[in-house]
Amino acid sequence: MRLLVLFVGLAMLATPARAADRNVVFFVADDHGTEALGAYGNRVVKTPSLDQLALDGVRFTHAFATTASCSASRSVLLTGVHNHRNGQYGHQHEYHHFSAFPNVRSLPVLLAEAGYRTARGGKFHVAPESVFRFQQVITLPTLEAFIKADSAKPFFVYYGTHEPHRPFNHDAEDRVDPRSVTVPPWLPDIPEVRDELALYEASVRKVDKAFGMLVDTLKRTGTYEDTLIVYLSDNGAPFPGSKTNVYEPGIRLPLIVKKPGQARRGIVNTAMISWVDITPTILDFAGVRIAPPPPSHPVEPGRFTNETPAIQGRSFLGIVEQQQPVEWDEVYASHTFHEITMYYPMRVVRTRTHKLIWNIAHPLPYPFASDLFASKSWQGALARKLATFGPRTIQAYTPRPAFELYDLERDPLESANLAADPKHAHVLADLKARIKAFQERTGDPWVIKWRYE
Repeated sequence: MRLLVLFVGLAMLATPARAADRNVVFFVADDHGTEALGAYGNRVVKTPSLDQLALDGVRFTHAFATTASCSASRSVLLTGVHNHRNGQYGHQHEYHHFSAFPNVRSLPVLLAEAGYRTARGGKFHVAPESVFRFQQVITLPTLEAFIKADSAKPFFVYYGTHEPHRPFNHDAEDRVDPRSVTVPPWLPDIPEVRDELALYEASVRKVDKAFGMLVDTLKRTGTYEDTLIVYLSDNGAPFPGSKTNVYEPGIRLPLIVKKPGQARRGIVNTAMISWVDITPTILDFAGVRIAPPPPSHPVEPGRFTNETPAIQGRSFLGIVEQQQPVEWDEVYASHTFHEITMYYPMRVVRTRTHKLIWNIAHPLPYPFASDLFASKSWQGALARKLATFGPRTIQAYTPRPAFELYDLERDPLESANLAADPKHAHVLADLKARIKAFQERTGDPWVIKWRYE
């Protein structure tokens, strides 16, 4: 069973001497799944810069977002705290207007206190600014000036692309022939899906170009070898069955890491990593020591205090160069909103062999994200009167049961729900207990649903 062994409270001690020559670049794509990356097996999409990073560093095969929704996922990436505890329950922008609690301590703030220069560029998508405070806002063309401005201090650069989010912006020379794409098994192979996959893969090329520009800047400034580089996506591809869902395509994502001084390169690492682990790993690299947490006690359901929430992940820095680390065999997911009209709380435990999804508001119909419902792929499936969309029936996509239990070894597409099967009652009971314990130790207000519903 995976243990949460690293916490950050109010008392954080920096080690400036160790951090002084250690730079960090954290690059986040928007809606990029593993099915559209050369390093993960796609032979059509062109991602030479990311593929090279995998050759220089480590490619993780079992890396998971905690939620398949942009703002909520990014809030976890930048705090190490699940969104049900940090307050960023859903989208930050426009009328959705979700934001983190003001007492949350974010990664850029903690690094600045440890002597880092901090800058962000591209898509941000979290709030409030006072919690996720960076010292500068940069663009890729101004990155070099930022790096050169003060070589005596290490830098932390967080850069997010808007691609490959819909409407799939791309350069004309990167167009992909729909006939050449490989349709993943969780999507139906129809012309409408192929057309959108071709646009999606062309948009991924734009991500790779941006990443390549960033790497070129690091090399020109002589900082590439001294920089921890982390590449990942906030959630899976913008297609039904992936984004806004907690099925594998939505939360099992690319993670590529290059660590300075890495003795072994081109490693494939099978550790089960969660996005809640990213902040503690970067803090560990930066030399920010963690004070022992105060004595733990169960969080009273539904009640928050003014205490700063402790980091709920753990550093994987020490196992980066391993291929099959032990005791990295379990992750959790926590989704509550996407758009403000899309209330559908789900809590998940995922082991090496099984996944349990608790659809807490299951009497409600599963709500569709507006862009996915209007997509050519979904509307094409409806117009063709398809019985299934990938591994699931069209009719079963919206009404969902309270629990979904999948044997991932025998059913990797999560098509056969075993929750009502008496033969799997012991597995169901065990995983239910794990979800409840996860909610209790991470201060999830929705844990109260075990008592009242």
